[in-house]
Amino acid sequence: QVQLAESGGGMVQAGGSLRLSCAPSGIMFARYVMGFYRQAPGKQRELVARITPGSSTDYVDSVKGRFTISRDNSKTMVYLQMNSLKPEDTATYYCNAHHFDGHDYWGQGTQVTVSS
Repeated sequence: QVQLAESGGGMVQAGGSLRLSCAPSGIMFARYVMGFYRQAPGKQRELVARITPGSSTDYVDSVKGRFTISRDNSKTMVYLQMNSLKPEDTATYYCNAHHFDGHDYWGQGTQVTVSS
């Protein structure tokens, strides 16, 4: 059974920092592109950041320079370090595991709220 356990969400003031963690189980972690998506009320889910098995990264323009995604293949963990948070970063953040053969798995989501 595949599970992606997320943690680290919460409430923070603008300019603050949070670190999200994702602990996948039931997948061959080293073969998956891992990512964090977010969805704000009334908006579509969007990709925030992703990291390949070889640790190449990709970010949505709005978080470049503020967020950093990383992975530890030995611990089967993915992290999203979020600095200089803005109110517009408020959303539910979801961990995603994507395999090139099309398999996609999702975490349950963790809420991030940034107050002004």
